[in-house]
Amino acid sequence: MPEQTCDRQGRPPQVQSRGETTARFMAAFHSWWARRHGHAPPASDTGGGRPPAAESWNRLPAASSADEAVRSAPPESTLWRMRTTVRDEPGALAALCTALAGESVDILSLQTHPLGTATVDEFLLRAPADLPGTGLTAAVSGAGGTDTWIERADAHDLVDAPTRMLGLATRTALDAAELPLTLRQLLGRCTIRSLPAAPGAGRQAVEGVPAEGTLEDTVMRLRAPEGGVITVERPYLPFTPTEFARARALVELDARLGPRVPRGQDVLTLPEGSDTTVRRADTGDLEAARAMHERCSPETLRLRYHGPVGDVDRYLNHLLGPRFGRTLAVRTASGRIVGLGHLLWDGDETEVALLIEDAWQRRGIGGELLARLVAMAGEAGCAHVYAVTQASNTGMVAAMRGLELPLDYQIEEGTLVITARLDQRPNRHAREERSEQEHGGSRIGHRS
Repeated sequence: MPEQTCDRQGRPPQVQSRGETTARFMAAFHSWWARRHGHAPPASDTGGGRPPAAESWNRLPAASSADEAVRSAPPESTLWRMRTTVRDEPGALAALCTALAGESVDILSLQTHPLGTATVDEFLLRAPADLPGTGLTAAVSGAGGTDTWIERADAHDLVDAPTRMLGLATRTALDAAELPLTLRQLLGRCTIRSLPAAPGAGRQAVEGVPAEGTLEDTVMRLRAPEGGVITVERPYLPFTPTEFARARALVELDARLGPRVPRGQDVLTLPEGSDTTVRRADTGDLEAARAMHERCSPETLRLRYHGPVGDVDRYLNHLLGPRFGRTLAVRTASGRIVGLGHLLWDGDETEVALLIEDAWQRRGIGGELLARLVAMAGEAGCAHVYAVTQASNTGMVAAMRGLELPLDYQIEEGTLVITARLDQRPNRHAREERSEQEHGGSRIGHRS
């Protein structure tokens, strides 16, 4: 990196002693620490006297109440996530803190990722609302930061790193289908793909991917617990060894716990009065799902799979695998599966699919399954979901329209793709009340 020959005002740099550099660092650090602990009571609150700030305020000329309101109103601010690389040497972090303080930027949290001769510093910042992202990057660049990346943050980013990792580990421990989602939450905007192992390979090593995984700049590859490879790619920002270690720890936790799916279930009362249950399904339900396929007509299977189904086991093993998404099954009182709903992780996209046994179609089962899948997608942070079907599949089209979401329709060579935006989901309680009125009392019971 070229040496800086002058400061931002064009003046030649001043030669500073080690003591001066240390003093600047301590001043910047104490300024940051004071802001970080702004929730603590001021020292004047421990005594009975009036705070000094209030005394000096009372000595000012009288002002109107409107002026006082303007003065007391907190300045508008914006949260930013920023990552920059600096040389691993004394004073480098102090220079960044000083530059940010000069722009009235508050450092809410800081993580460091050592890289040998350099360090990646990741900040959560509160900046004045009128300071653009380009102003932040310019200040950091002037203080020696390189390869700077910045994006808007929100209140969810205020959780500290250890608490966040514990939350992600808990999600992973409770549900095997959460692993791809927790990796995305951990690593930010990225594409996650699962490549299954070759038939009969089991847990054997995948060629080119050792047991500890590999990290190559913006791509990491991890051995999937059930065999195969999980590939995570983030083209805009290289992964750090710290991020790689955290991702590997989540995968190892998933592998140690083995296959698991939450077993809670809901009671679905249909308009004609018969009760069915809705719960999560996995590969342990393969036999019951295969039996449902055998009871379905060729036309129903064709509409679901867009052609003849020659290898049912191959389809169902993939669809029921928790690594590729989530599956909901509707069962009768006797335990027979009569409906399946799938939420499939497809890279950056999310697909929904339904299959209802012929004798149970047009009873509201598909709409209820779809609503639950969409709710799951929303909780997972998906911006939209899509369904691939055919224009003649009126049941699926009606179920998508029943979501009361903005829909986009695309038709290519007889295939209909319906995309629903999830950022405008209606209140589920209100939707259920409308459904109960329109469909004669269909309701969902309490989770058991």
